[in-house]
Amino acid sequence: MNAIFFSIVVIAFGVAAYRQLTESIPASAPTAMDVLGTGIIEAAKGSVTLALGLIGVMALFLGLMKVAEAGGLLTIIAKLLRPIMIRLFPDVPDGHPAMGAIIMNLSANIMGLGNAATPFGIRAMQELDKLNNHKGTASDSMVLFLAINTSSITLLPTGVIALRAAAGSSDPAGIVPTTLFATLCSTFIAILAAKYFARLWRMPNTPESTSLSSRAISDIAPNDTSIIDVIPDTVKDAETAATGSGTYPFWATLLTLGVVITMIPLTIFYGKTISPWIIPCLMLALLAFGYFRGIPVYEVFVDGAKDGFQVAIRIIPYLVAILVAVGMFRASGAMELLIQPLGVLTGQIGLPADALPMAILRPLSGSGAYGVLASTIQNPAIGPDSYTGYLVSTLQGSTETTFYVLAIYFGAVQIRRVRHALAAGLTADIAGAAAAIFICSLLYGHLA
Repeated sequence: MNAIFFSIVVIAFGVAAYRQLTESIPASAPTAMDVLGTGIIEAAKGSVTLALGLIGVMALFLGLMKVAEAGGLLTIIAKLLRPIMIRLFPDVPDGHPAMGAIIMNLSANIMGLGNAATPFGIRAMQELDKLNNHKGTASDSMVLFLAINTSSITLLPTGVIALRAAAGSSDPAGIVPTTLFATLCSTFIAILAAKYFARLWRMPNTPESTSLSSRAISDIAPNDTSIIDVIPDTVKDAETAATGSGTYPFWATLLTLGVVITMIPLTIFYGKTISPWIIPCLMLALLAFGYFRGIPVYEVFVDGAKDGFQVAIRIIPYLVAILVAVGMFRASGAMELLIQPLGVLTGQIGLPADALPMAILRPLSGSGAYGVLASTIQNPAIGPDSYTGYLVSTLQGSTETTFYVLAIYFGAVQIRRVRHALAAGLTADIAGAAAAIFICSLLYGHLA
């Protein structure tokens, strides 16, 4: 991220300097450097304004998620996923701690609980490494887990909904059906890709030495505090349940999966009708779930809302850095030089030039993509409720920062040979982006 951030600033300054020295500007008109300086200040002020507007919405959603978590919703999802997971991961013995960590990681991702998902993912990789006979080389189970992780089905992209609401969207939850469709497609493709590529990148015949150079997680992502967060006791209990024998019948899993798949045509034909109901129904459903499970919903909600407040405040410096860099890139004219030629081509497949930076940056940098999303939907010429606004929001919610995930998870167990992990992850990213373009075009674009 350091290189990306610095490169954006240098390129923006260089383009503005070139225009300043070569263009003839009328005396009353602002010069390229004037525009660049104004863009820097406005982007810095706008990032803080956005973060302040984000506080209330983030507190609301994290409060609701805390109620769901305390009520045991993660445990329910884990028990539903377990019959599928033991079939997808035949190399992992049923009841092994790796299976519980995998299930809880995917359950947390489904509910948009990223802070809980990352520690579970690292724990899953550590347990999978214990089953790996080729230390330093990614096993098939590791690659499949990461492929599914980077494309995980998402029912509630809470962070993106909150950002859209803060940007003034009249339909902030309108991306729920588009995100569900895109992540279902990307997850299906991720599984197929991981299984297929495993045949091309076969494991070596001789196990490698276990003597590896040590790489601490902090050396890979020193600013990512989520990987060292303490996992709440309720989440630990859920992982224990997922690891143990408790599970629902396979028919219940298939029935639930059928319901989720049935939601795809519903989102296509009735997405615009359904989306206004999502947030009110979600709040009622999660609070009712916690209440009837005997949870003190008010106290737990307030506790979760405090976390939301802290998260919104904590991201202000990151928003300032990214939005200022993006603002400089746009104000200097560099973004127009970059995306206009490509936009002519990608626009023919439903990917407009204004959405191109998100599609390019999303697999590389989560914070960078988040900043691009915020900058795009705050742009008065675009807005959160335009086709481009829905598309970039769906791309943010339905694809993952593949390179970051591979670095963190493989770094946690000193994996040097990733085999087909990158190919499978990028294939899932492309599938998710294509599905996002299709569903957004159908619901909110030229196909609507």
